[in-house]
Amino acid sequence: MTAPPPSLRILIVGGYGIFGGRLAELLADEPRLTLIIGGRSLTKAEFFCASRPVQARLFPARFDRDQPLAPQLQALQPDIVVDASGPFQGYGKAPYRLVEAAIAHGADYLDFSDGAAFVRGVSRLDAAARERGVSVLSGVSSFPVLTAAAVRHLAGGFAHIDSISAGIAPSPHAVVGENVLKAIASYAGQAVPARRRGQTLLVHPLTETRRFTIAPPSVLPLPSTLFSLVDVPDLQLLADAWPSVRSIWVGTGPRPEILHRCLIVLSLLVRWKMVRSLTPLAGLFLWANRFLRWGAHRGGMVVEVEGADHRGQKLRRSWHLTAEGDDGPYIPAMAIEALIRRRLDGHRPEPGARSATGALGLADYDKVFAGRLFAHGTRETSAEAGQPLYPALLGAAYQDLPPAIQALHRHEGNHTASGRASVERGRGLLSRLVGAAVGFPKAGADMPVSVTFEITRGREVWIRDFGGRRFRSVQTAGRGRNAYLVDERFGPLSFGLALVVEEGRLKLVVRNWRCLGLPLPRFLAPFGNSFESAEDGRFNFSVEIAHPLLGLIVRYKGWLVENLQP
Repeated sequence: MTAPPPSLRILIVGGYGIFGGRLAELLADEPRLTLIIGGRSLTKAEFFCASRPVQARLFPARFDRDQPLAPQLQALQPDIVVDASGPFQGYGKAPYRLVEAAIAHGADYLDFSDGAAFVRGVSRLDAAARERGVSVLSGVSSFPVLTAAAVRHLAGGFAHIDSISAGIAPSPHAVVGENVLKAIASYAGQAVPARRRGQTLLVHPLTETRRFTIAPPSVLPLPSTLFSLVDVPDLQLLADAWPSVRSIWVGTGPRPEILHRCLIVLSLLVRWKMVRSLTPLAGLFLWANRFLRWGAHRGGMVVEVEGADHRGQKLRRSWHLTAEGDDGPYIPAMAIEALIRRRLDGHRPEPGARSATGALGLADYDKVFAGRLFAHGTRETSAEAGQPLYPALLGAAYQDLPPAIQALHRHEGNHTASGRASVERGRGLLSRLVGAAVGFPKAGADMPVSVTFEITRGREVWIRDFGGRRFRSVQTAGRGRNAYLVDERFGPLSFGLALVVEEGRLKLVVRNWRCLGLPLPRFLAPFGNSFESAEDGRFNFSVEIAHPLLGLIVRYKGWLVENLQP
């Protein structure tokens, strides 16, 4: 006789909130689950349950963490208690009341805590959890679970790790929960402990900044983003897992940047003792998050590890993730989703109370990422430094290109390729003047074309000859805000180009432009459908350059084969 499939009752405290609601939505397709949507407002819980078509069973319940917990848990009989409420930094003198009640009831416990002290302190309940045979995992979210999973993925080949840096850049259109903003306001500018120079020192969140470009190989990168240090468990917990690490830096990169910079200034006032706390401004931050939004609906995450290999050579690797549209905001809830799905498959975490740092690997995330608009990959910064321009910028994605495209870009010295091309020019007076100033070829069909590549120390000069008319550009690897982009210069104008691999094509996408080094408005940047491809084993190119005001400037396409060396 076949045993019935396992089933679980999950109490989500704060189940109709931002994080709790997203977790419920992620699990809603699982008929083996009963999701108890708990919170102080039964009306909100009932509305949440009634407004979603699901396969899981949704059950609304009034649950008040400030009231006696044992009778509430006894009435609901959960197998797992998930705390999705917070802010965990403000749980007062008895921060672990719910954890202790879950242990006493015999239920496993998971939470979304981003409070470093809360997550690290949960281990004091380890003996009680082991005795009761239940698992208590705290901090089951992007920080520190996904961070630690990425570090483990990157750590292979390191003899020791010196520094870990990480950051999350949420989409500017993602709704941030009120309790998250309260937590940020409570610690902004305050002194908190972190791993620095091999010891625990005090740092001041949101007053330290760095820039990262999130760029998984082969996909459109996020723009260079300003990140500010945040108080998360990773600042100390990652040092427990990697004792050799001397420095840990973790930040967030909210956008629009102008609002982020205002938050940095306010945090500095707290650090300089001019303001006691930003907590009274949490409501203002919530309003700004809901109504002051612009920019692409994209987010991402980066984790970077630096150290040395067994020969003492410096190593630097990074893991990048981009998330498109509405999928990105679900990532913080996916760690708990993954653990619950593992539990349904018979994999229950070991009893005891601890942080969730080692709970999941990237392979576990791949399962819950499936079917969503995510892209992630690793960049071997140390190895890529000595490669030709395009292989270095594309990383592992370079091997996904057709051989004909790979062959054209793998040279470390000068070479020439020849073929045939057709050219179309814009008809407007201004577009013709711009084309003539740059040296673009005249219109024509089936004309001879050759491209000479002069390569020296990562600098490539492309000299194009269309039927005797020549023009040149200089390509280098972008730096600073143009990291992971091709910097292509035509005289005084330069363009940051992203390399995107799609369906066997290498697309070149304009991300920014400058004149004499000065940035120009992005909405006025040239654009066009430009790509490299392969057909019948031969390299093909199609370049289109247009302008929002001038229209088409030039469009040329054709094929090239490399000239045989004498």
